[in-house]
Amino acid sequence: MANYTHFQGKSVPSHLLEARKRGALASAELHGTEISGRKAAFADALRDSSLAGALLSLLFTSFLPLLLFLVGWALWKTARSACLGWARLERLHRLIEEERWEIEHHRAQEKEELVELYKAKGFSDPLLSQVVDVLMADDNRLLQVMLEEELALPLQALEHPLRQASGALFGAFCSLAFLVLCIKFVPWHCLPLLFFLPFLGATLFTTHLERGEVLQALVWNCAIFVLSLGTVYFLSSFFLP
Repeated sequence: MANYTHFQGKSVPSHLLEARKRGALASAELHGTEISGRKAAFADALRDSSLAGALLSLLFTSFLPLLLFLVGWALWKTARSACLGWARLERLHRLIEEERWEIEHHRAQEKEELVELYKAKGFSDPLLSQVVDVLMADDNRLLQVMLEEELALPLQALEHPLRQASGALFGAFCSLAFLVLCIKFVPWHCLPLLFFLPFLGATLFTTHLERGEVLQALVWNCAIFVLSLGTVYFLSSFFLP
């Protein structure tokens, strides 16, 4: 690290822009499209499990194989959600340690970054110098400011991976409960279409969390459900006896 160049030949604004990109990359869910959080993990697992149940109910002809598949699927969704959460925390931890090292070894450059950050917020001397001096006087406060302002890391929004996994487990087992409930009251051939109900509920719940357009979300998700179901139905009737 002796030859470490803090700005790597870039201007301070360019360095800050690059840092924000690294922060966004580290806090993103790189391995999937899940929203971080227990509620979103629940909705994602419920939607995926419902679609999987609908597709496989076209291929299976009895209750037990489908039930066993959904049990395994629930465990997979839970473990996957936990692994994604841990990977995300590890990426953020590496960035935090890198920023801590920079504060300890490159204080002058960190001060330049602070000046640039608060200039962009509209501060000017003498208030600008006072704010920067106050922040530079406390390493812990400086670390938090640099993580949130330079790297734009959502530190307050982070959730423990096991808490996120519990949401996925609950969502997946809701589809199991729906299967057990339906199998007692409806014919088997109606099951693929009935799985659309929890799928629809999860879609609406996710749209609410994201504050998205309800009609647009319904159109796209319904289209995906119908296309998936129709394709499997066509292929199974063509290839299977």
